[in-house]
Amino acid sequence: MSRLGIFVDRKTLSSSDQLNALIRCRDTAEGMGHSVEFIFPVDMRKVRQVDGLFIRARTDPMNVTYVASRIAASSGIPVIDDPDSIRVCSDKVNMYMHLHRAGIPIPRTLFIAKDDIHPTRVREIMNGLGTPLVLKEPSTSFSLRVERVDDPVAFMRVARRYLKMSDWVVAQEYVRSTYDWRIGVLRGEFLYACKYIIPPQTFKIQDSVNGHLVSCTVESVPEDAVPDHVRALGVAAGRAIGDGLYGVDIKDGERPCVIEVNDNPSLEGGEDTFYPHVYREIVCALLGT
Repeated sequence: MSRLGIFVDRKTLSSSDQLNALIRCRDTAEGMGHSVEFIFPVDMRKVRQVDGLFIRARTDPMNVTYVASRIAASSGIPVIDDPDSIRVCSDKVNMYMHLHRAGIPIPRTLFIAKDDIHPTRVREIMNGLGTPLVLKEPSTSFSLRVERVDDPVAFMRVARRYLKMSDWVVAQEYVRSTYDWRIGVLRGEFLYACKYIIPPQTFKIQDSVNGHLVSCTVESVPEDAVPDHVRALGVAAGRAIGDGLYGVDIKDGERPCVIEVNDNPSLEGGEDTFYPHVYREIVCALLGT
């Protein structure tokens, strides 16, 4: 019997969906003969006492989840998400560079520095990438600090706001679609697939519209219904980032492309409905059996 640690925080447990997903993970591991302990930030010392660590709280190189991941990795304890994956996926410039080097198709993308934010250069960028286009602050997650802009004035207003938080702004071709594929990848292999149906009021999977939060609908998709090229693209993108657990977002249009690769992918929204083995695979990856 091995010991699985699941690193959580109060925000994780504030969601009933998250809580139910954690219980399913715990029950799966216990059903495989392992013991499970939920580890909170105040109990950081317990990270070294487990045989595998599964992080289920928002990851960021600047918060406590990264500390837990580093402690586990430096102690030789298998960990999801590992420190390298957290660093890469938390910085969209770094993440897109990994995809680019691996030859993974992404929307046409530019990294914009402060000196490029002037009318002449902005018009050149919009002429090159087309309008509208999408601006992203590199450390964004959960669709925050991602905006669609239609003209140079909006571009400069949004970019200047993001440049107060980062040295770079990501400018990206806008790819119109009504849903994103989400391909789950674990240790370089396909794990699950679902569709995120984008709310009609917005262009992203989660947004604040007139003061109200709107979120995508999640549709789990059986493995035999996933197009081969989508599956292959998701797996290739995951492998381009590392050897961990990833959720790869894909637009499947005339030119299929990867929108993002996410560490710490959501599993509480029904993503794994057709994949009851997901937590078993994760436990096996961490504990070996």
